[in-house]
Amino acid sequence: MNDVTRRSVLASAGAAAALATVPSTHPSHASVPHAAKQAPGFYRYKLGSFEITVVTDGARTLPLADTFVINAKKDEVNAALAAAFMERDKITIPYSPIVVNTGSRLAIIDAGNGEAALAQSKGGAGQLQANLAAAGIDPKAINAVIISHFHADHVNGLLTPDNKPAFANAEILVPAAEWRFWMDDGEMSRAPKGRMEDLFKNNRRVFDALGRKVTPYEWNKEVVPGITAVETAGHTVGHTSYVIASGSSRVYVQSDVTNVPALFVRNPGWHAFFDQDPVKAEQTRRKVYDMVVVEKMPVQGFHYPFPSLAHLEKDGSGYRLVPVPWSPVI
Repeated sequence: MNDVTRRSVLASAGAAAALATVPSTHPSHASVPHAAKQAPGFYRYKLGSFEITVVTDGARTLPLADTFVINAKKDEVNAALAAAFMERDKITIPYSPIVVNTGSRLAIIDAGNGEAALAQSKGGAGQLQANLAAAGIDPKAINAVIISHFHADHVNGLLTPDNKPAFANAEILVPAAEWRFWMDDGEMSRAPKGRMEDLFKNNRRVFDALGRKVTPYEWNKEVVPGITAVETAGHTVGHTSYVIASGSSRVYVQSDVTNVPALFVRNPGWHAFFDQDPVKAEQTRRKVYDMVVVEKMPVQGFHYPFPSLAHLEKDGSGYRLVPVPWSPVI
């Protein structure tokens, strides 16, 4: 049996070699060019009678700074990235605003980096408007823009590249505590040079272009029916998260309670350099995550991997993120 098998294999190999020397009578085909473009980035799911559309604003990949985590060594951060099968010495930060259709209001939570970021990031960020169009959502139909806090990746998208309102018919709703801080001239005069001073200047640029026409909202109240603002200060002084509720269904929109989950969900004690009050941010993170674990409430994370919806469970001294399975139907 072995001899037959061996002879058969040798004969087949010889025939294949002979055929290889015969010129092909088939015409050659041109190579197919690479698409070099992703599909539009949006994902929908139902929450009670509400429809939520996650619309990616893209992602940025940056060199991993030595101080990206201020209380952990870069080697530890790299080890965490490697454990999550992510590239060492680089950090990729996704951005995922959401559109909530309550039936009576069409609201977007956070506005992303803005289209002006497209060129600067070589197309990586600033994709929100294109993906809204792909999702069939007209920015002029959005009647409420809810801002969680005043970092550039959340407010710059309020403006078009020529500094006009990106959501022409929307009420701009902002956390009252956040508005008081960033619009306070005394706070601005005391801001350290560098990042904080630049944030003050950028916020004045954005909101001055809008004529400072905003509606401040308070914590523990509905911003629009079905969306309740929750105090989650630390990342900024007025940082806000939300509970969206329809019937018995709820989702916790955590804004920037954590950034990249491979680092800060797994290691809630790590302090990101962009947290204004890192100690308070950690306390907030642990409090929020302990709550959603107990209540088994799904979490929508602005910087989670798209489509940015997950459950959390306790895992040792940290937490584990379990993505909600993708559904082909709404």
